[in-house]
Amino acid sequence: MDLHLLLQAVEQSSPVDVVDVLGGELARTVGAGHVALLIADFSGNAVIRLSHVEGTGREQDGHNERGERLLLRGTAHGEVMLSQTVRMVEGSAGWLVLVPVTERGDAIGVLEVSFSGEPDAELLSYLVAAAHALAYVLISSRRHTDLFEWAQRDVPFSISAEIQRRLLPSAYSMEAGPLTLSGWLEPSHDAGGDTFDYCLDREHLYLSVTDAMGHAVDAALLATLTVGTLRNTRRALASPAELPLGIATEPYRTEALALLPGDRLLVITDGYLDRAAGRLDIEQVMRATPERHPRQVVQELARRLLEVTGGDLYDDATALCLDWYGEGGVRAAAGGASQERATT
Repeated sequence: MDLHLLLQAVEQSSPVDVVDVLGGELARTVGAGHVALLIADFSGNAVIRLSHVEGTGREQDGHNERGERLLLRGTAHGEVMLSQTVRMVEGSAGWLVLVPVTERGDAIGVLEVSFSGEPDAELLSYLVAAAHALAYVLISSRRHTDLFEWAQRDVPFSISAEIQRRLLPSAYSMEAGPLTLSGWLEPSHDAGGDTFDYCLDREHLYLSVTDAMGHAVDAALLATLTVGTLRNTRRALASPAELPLGIATEPYRTEALALLPGDRLLVITDGYLDRAAGRLDIEQVMRATPERHPRQVVQELARRLLEVTGGDLYDDATALCLDWYGEGGVRAAAGGASQERATT
């Protein structure tokens, strides 16, 4: 797809139609039978295929969107999300190509393209590039509409959960030269005050994991103050010891922790330790997943936590995982995701 035509199609279409417009352009360019985007939901267990119901009356206003949910575990779509590589599936009607839609390790979804004949290597390479471009288009477009946010919600949100969601970074994962990181928040039935955040600048990586006291709206409001204060102080280029959390009554000092290339750092909140959650063997999970992406690690921890608690979480459980490759680390990336663990 020509870059100029791509940008022109984006600018001329509505944010809610941009995926369909680009899908149509891509289908015509490569001679595909159909093109569809399936976006990952917030549970991490499924992808959602969006569709618009046309020709409905006024009584359907606001309710004319549909989302088809496809589970990831044990499926071809799940393998693509996990491995971040292209998968081709042959069927009676032809070939189905599944391509990860990813930006710097943030797994957004899957691009699904069908062909009557088997695509060659050049075409597959083109689809990888198209899926990567689609990731950026989706990131830009979702700032102007709730359509994609709606599709990702597998359960209704309470007011406190809505506030909590707004405090999290827009991308849960990030890959850069010397590091890869990923966070995950598994909310309790009565959302607590957990958050995680990160920011990379030229000389520093800022990470935070916070747990506000209480539950529901009170905890969400306290978390808002906490995260706002942390972001404000880092944007003022303050040191970690200056006015942490807005408290200036006690002196604070910084401590240094040296990370060596190949080190993995995991930070969790006490939701992983309270009550039934304490039965989860976190060390065992970490020992069993040394070569897995931090995104997979934090999602595996959440999945195991739900298993041992029966899904009944007393408190939010948050994990932030950082892999450090060192300043000489090289990110071997394709299509928006690292294809292998970086080394010095």
